[in-house]
Amino acid sequence: MKYLITILVLMLNISVHGQTDRASIREGNKFYDLGNKDTNNYNLAKSDYMKSLDKNPNSVEGNFNLGDVYYQQKKYDSAASHFNAAAGMTTDKSLISKAYHNMGDALLKDKKYDESIEAFKNSLKNNPKDEDTKYNLAYAQSMLQKQQQQQQNKDDKDKKGDKKEDKKQQPKEGDKKDDKKDDQKQQQQQSKEDKDKKEGKEAQPKEQKKMSKEEAERMLQALNNQEKDLQKKLGKKVPASGVIIDKDW
Repeated sequence: MKYLITILVLMLNISVHGQTDRASIREGNKFYDLGNKDTNNYNLAKSDYMKSLDKNPNSVEGNFNLGDVYYQQKKYDSAASHFNAAAGMTTDKSLISKAYHNMGDALLKDKKYDESIEAFKNSLKNNPKDEDTKYNLAYAQSMLQKQQQQQQNKDDKDKKGDKKEDKKQQPKEGDKKDDKKDDQKQQQQQSKEDKDKKEGKEAQPKEQKKMSKEEAERMLQALNNQEKDLQKKLGKKVPASGVIIDKDW
């Protein structure tokens, strides 16, 4: 009998909780249906659904409908979380399929394509004939492929940019050859200059040998004699100064 009383008490508690959370859900549904007329109605609906979950956290309908509110408010991550919770709280394949379908829609809106694909697949496992889910699955797969292609293109572009930057920093093979040519040219120019200097030095006239004192005196005497002869012919006297001889000789 003890087990029977326990069972009866438990059933009574479930019945009481069921009545109280259902009342909040019904109120929430009224505001949700009016949500398209005034967005504040979604806030009121959310408040009632949350009240229902306070009374019965395992309410499939409470979690499912709260997920719908978050979806309408574009809070897709929270919506997906409550749809996932609802799917795990029932064995009804129809409800599980709908919960995963809505979860997939929320993740699709959030551009989490790989996760949305898994949600749609789970929905189809419980209802393989759902055409809407099949369509959404195909769409999510195409969007994932597009996203991956865009990422691949971006990665390729970044790699090309890195390679281009490396090429700018590293000297080209042609630059090395040009540098070598420049070095050879400089060496040739230097050799030419050295040769020109050497040849120029050799081309310069050698310094004339300085005359001895005796040679200078003889030359001076010869000039004086020539002048005397010339003066005799002209009848003039030769100056005594004559040509100055450098005393350092």
